[in-house]
Amino acid sequence: MAVAKILLYYVFTPLADPEAIRVWQRDLADSLGLRGRILISKDGLNGTLGGELDALKRYVRKTRDYPAFKDIDFKWSGGTGLDDEGGSLDFPKLSVKVRDEIVSFGAPGELEVDAGGVVGGGTKLSPEALHELVAERGDEVVFFDGRNALEAAIGRFRGAVVPDVATTRDFVAELDSGKYDELKGKPVVTYCTGGVRCEVLSSLMTSRGFGEVYQLDGGIARYGERYGDDGLWDGSLYVFDARGAVDFSDHAAVIGRCEICGSPASRTSDCTDAACPTQLVACEACAPAPCAEHARLVVE
Repeated sequence: MAVAKILLYYVFTPLADPEAIRVWQRDLADSLGLRGRILISKDGLNGTLGGELDALKRYVRKTRDYPAFKDIDFKWSGGTGLDDEGGSLDFPKLSVKVRDEIVSFGAPGELEVDAGGVVGGGTKLSPEALHELVAERGDEVVFFDGRNALEAAIGRFRGAVVPDVATTRDFVAELDSGKYDELKGKPVVTYCTGGVRCEVLSSLMTSRGFGEVYQLDGGIARYGERYGDDGLWDGSLYVFDARGAVDFSDHAAVIGRCEICGSPASRTSDCTDAACPTQLVACEACAPAPCAEHARLVVE
């Protein structure tokens, strides 16, 4: 029986012809029946793909054949399943696009990339090195969530600072607001789903005077592979596909609260208004649910 898997990966490296890379990657993924999203810019590649395991392995080999991509760190996750054509049920289609940024902070002019990756980013910590830092520095260590508030609502590192952002593009203004200046003299560990957002976020923080900045290498996904729910992580990991969220074990904590009834919840729901892009934390009994604005309109 064919096994469905999902790949999460990125690499920061200068690309002279992003459009040529786009055509090659589109044709490669399509020929293998893969679905998902790949973003390409002059600064690198960022992708999430789902499909049949053997097809994904072939994709990995072919992509690493390109010299600039030979050191890509691919992270694997279990997929929901496959349709009759072998395509991932977790993604509706294949999308491969060229963008100004492979992760949209709205600050392409601030990012400097060379053959070694992002210049001026935070020091990378493996999950094991993260535990060593916490053991050595204790409560002095600050976890800084590099995702949006919705993602953090259902899962985050214990005691983490969760910035008030709805999208990645909000981070620049959030950092420039001065509300986190008290952290500039502390060891700050940035983290996100797979690591790509923290590559940029940590460089933005360093350039703004944060003196000791780290980034969790491989993100929450890699940390969960190593420690599951028996470390410093609490809750479920929000993912951008049909699964919605994943748990690292059968004893994952439920830290979210349903925005409708207030009961414990570990998943999110789209607003019941099809034209509304809002997502909210909702328990199984209440989902699907209207967002706060549409709920108010119903009452009125």
